Amino acid sequence: MAEHKSFTRGADALGVTASAASMQVQALEEYLRVPLFRRNGRQVELTPQGALLRPKVEEALADLERAIDEARADRGSGPLRVTTIASFLAQWLLPRLPNFTSQHAGIDVQIHTSTLLVDFVKTGMDAGIRFGAGTWPRLHAQKLFDEWLVPVGTPQLLQRHGLVTEARDLRHYKLLHSTYEPWTAWLLEGGPDEVWPSSGAAFDDAIAIVRAAEAGHGLALSRWSLVADPVAMGRLAVAGRPVRSAHAYHFVCPPAHLALAKVAAFREWLVSECARFPSPPEPGAARA
Repeated sequence: MAEHKSFTRGADALGVTASAASMQVQALEEYLRVPLFRRNGRQVELTPQGALLRPKVEEALADLERAIDEARADRGSGPLRVTTIASFLAQWLLPRLPNFTSQHAGIDVQIHTSTLLVDFVKTGMDAGIRFGAGTWPRLHAQKLFDEWLVPVGTPQLLQRHGLVTEARDLRHYKLLHSTYEPWTAWLLEGGPDEVWPSSGAAFDDAIAIVRAAEAGHGLALSRWSLVADPVAMGRLAVAGRPVRSAHAYHFVCPPAHLALAKVAAFREWLVSECARFPSPPEPGAARA
């Protein structure tokens, strides 16, 4: 009605009579106890209350339409759409994904990266891997593995400056700083706090700080999942004791998606792969 500015034209678009449309609007106004339309001869326009309500109603109807389309569609066919964060994708999932595709050649995988909490209905995602406390509304969540914060540097750097067995040992190093894993978190969790690191470059990208550490620019504090492979390959070594993160990685999906064969196959593979993922080694070890 608001789009056509007429009950008659709006009713025609809906396939009902003008009187039926008018009665429905009147019933809604009585229920809400506010006027939604202002009548001006044969034309109608939204009142301020109606204008406030309109975008919310349109959004709700669009969500309902998408949900109906999803329910009608055969979600078991087509590619497997997975959402996760870019750093986890690049450093952990991508190196292991060929194992899944070789076992399930008939399943094409599409990966979406975002730091935001993705709406599965709006984006059409089938499943996801999220880093957090493990509770997300309207989603099934299964813990995959705990995360650890670990100080890492090149083996050559550790040979020159020694291991970090206490906070004051950090004075020997140029420290690389991350927006997401600040050194203060490791110091507060692990003991003495008389050394508050401030020197060295700062990064707002979790992958970039790993690359900087691999290049020998300094000592970095990183999530273990992002440096496990570089440590296993000898490019990095663990310089100090790992500290368990308050968050972990979880497989997530809408409960209804658990019945989809492609989602079930991915979940089963992912859980098995994560079960083999090693915990951080002792400080000084160059290989996991």
